Amino acid sequence: MLQTTPVPAFSDNYLWLIHSPRDPCRVAVVDPGDARPVMDTLDREGLTLDTILVTHHHGDHVGGVAELVKRFRAPVFGPAGERIPCRTRALADGDRVELEAMGLDFEVIDCPGHTAGHIAYYGHGCLFCGDTLFSAGCGRLFEGTPAQMNASLHRLAALPSATRVYCAHEYTLSNLRFAAAVEPDNDSLQAYAEQARQLRAEDRPTLPSTVGRERQVNPFLRCTEPAVVAAAERRAGSAMEDETAVFATIRAWKDSF
Repeated sequence: MLQTTPVPAFSDNYLWLIHSPRDPCRVAVVDPGDARPVMDTLDREGLTLDTILVTHHHGDHVGGVAELVKRFRAPVFGPAGERIPCRTRALADGDRVELEAMGLDFEVIDCPGHTAGHIAYYGHGCLFCGDTLFSAGCGRLFEGTPAQMNASLHRLAALPSATRVYCAHEYTLSNLRFAAAVEPDNDSLQAYAEQARQLRAEDRPTLPSTVGRERQVNPFLRCTEPAVVAAAERRAGSAMEDETAVFATIRAWKDSF
């Protein structure tokens, strides 16, 4: 099981540090939108930055890349279809990221929707998915279509149930409030909401989640469930043609929730 450290940034971002199984003081960082909290954590904990992994081009995910590269000369891996600062290797679906010095390797999964070229990193039982999949939610569609995002979420939901899901934002409580509006009778959702509230009351992250949990509570992964379909039809005032229509309806609903 990988050792990870969440580095809080901005109002609700997590910049994830991944520790090497060979040397826990050697780390990779995922989506460093701000260099300062990363450097502060590295200095405080006596850690060395080995690699930078980027999922997409938004500023709160890449804003600290150049400063970290200047200080640590770390290689930068990022999506081929997007402009990533200081990128040293462009990644596409099915590529493998082999971090030999750290004893780590990850599979690259294309997951467009939030942005056109968004990717995720999967390996060692962990999924680093940026802003595609959130706990009990998913990212807004800034550049992609509902069909693209629905297909991307299907790919992530097909990973093993025990896969730990490392999202880039602490959105869980607000997402759960919306999920309860979609599925008020979902007992698994209600139990998870109570657990998440307790974690946040203790100022602890709700993340990582798991793929198995998300299948039970995340309405965007449950667009064929009768209760979710019925909620989408009530919202739209008409019958849904297919699963993509259900997804598009509840995504638009969430945007104004």
